Amino acid sequence: MPDQTEFKLALDATKPASSPRRFESLAGQLAAFNEFGETTRVLSTEVRSAGGDLLSCPTYVNEFWTSKQRAAHRLHEISYRACFKPQLPRFFIERLTEPGDAVYDPFMGRGTTPLEGAFMGRVPMGNDINPLSKALLAPRLAPPRWQDVEARIAEIDFSEHDEFPEDLLVFYHPDTLREICALKQHLLARAAADNFDDADAWIRMIALNRLTGHSPGFFSVYTLPPNQAVSIKSQVKINAKRHQTPPRRDVPKLILRKSRSLLGAITDAERRSLNAVREHSKLLTGKADQASGIPDQSVSLVVTSPPFLDVVDYAGDNWLRCWFIGVDPASVEISVPKDIGTWRSIMTGVLKDLERVLKPGGHVAFEVGEVRGGKVLLEQEVLPCGVEAGLEPVLVMINDQQFTKTANCWGVDNQSKGTNTNRIVVFRKG
Repeated sequence: MPDQTEFKLALDATKPASSPRRFESLAGQLAAFNEFGETTRVLSTEVRSAGGDLLSCPTYVNEFWTSKQRAAHRLHEISYRACFKPQLPRFFIERLTEPGDAVYDPFMGRGTTPLEGAFMGRVPMGNDINPLSKALLAPRLAPPRWQDVEARIAEIDFSEHDEFPEDLLVFYHPDTLREICALKQHLLARAAADNFDDADAWIRMIALNRLTGHSPGFFSVYTLPPNQAVSIKSQVKINAKRHQTPPRRDVPKLILRKSRSLLGAITDAERRSLNAVREHSKLLTGKADQASGIPDQSVSLVVTSPPFLDVVDYAGDNWLRCWFIGVDPASVEISVPKDIGTWRSIMTGVLKDLERVLKPGGHVAFEVGEVRGGKVLLEQEVLPCGVEAGLEPVLVMINDQQFTKTANCWGVDNQSKGTNTNRIVVFRKG
């Protein structure tokens, strides 16, 4: 592991010029925000604390990032249910941290917050109870060279496999399934022999995101994307309805094609940034309220988005990916609370652990989306949780974007399903 002097010198090469907004208050920046031609609406969110005290929090509504901004880096092109755009964590990382600060997400999912932080010279820290999360993120924090991936693929015998689950033939051509099983066997054997390296991790990550999809770039026949694998029974119905049978797909060829696309997008400066923070990063697999591997008072900023009540079946969506990495999806104890009381209790526990890991003066940006057609405003529910955890509410921020309908984000008029606003509560540790 490099010493702190080497670490700081490496970060200097990635450090951007100072921006005056870094030294302004976040509330002041939001109130004055007008980058996309709209004036910020300043409102107030008022709720009762657990003890009955009235909590009043300034609320800022605008389009704070937009699809018109720069496209996200290609390394973010990993499918995962209910993930937010990289522009969301970047907005807070730019304004509330400096290069070398630790940025953490206790519900990291595909790893958007840690990866965006790493690109910006921040130390990435993440946790998720789903082991898939680490498998999806770690290879992108340490991307191999294209030549190493090509050489490793050439070493794999794609005809050698012990497993052949015939029920998966609803998704795959027999020869494609044989190659998938051979790849799975190779990767598990490398891990068991303690020979698993960056190239193996990268290949596994790419394969996880090519397992199912709706175009010839995926291993499967037409189906839902890899972040939402349907059941075998449902795929039978899809095949019948579309009069389709699984076509032959070349597994190594597709892995190499996607790898070339992603690895070719990484600049030398971005590799330097990732390398500078890699040895200081921490990626955990466990419960969000018990992340003991993250040291006390070590984190400057948390940007996260917890499960939104019962709107996403994380375990059901990931059953095929879990099969590929040799994990029983039933063993992954993902909390998807069904009622608001349970949700508040879980979030209070998470926020208490975040209070522990935050440095004094550190912030939490807690994104709670929009659920149940806008009838449940989770920002109102999480404010008392943060206060009970010992954090100071700073503000509520609502990113209002136009999608396929008109959105008026204070008391949103939903005309279609889906998340239409980012609703973020910002806390501070005193």
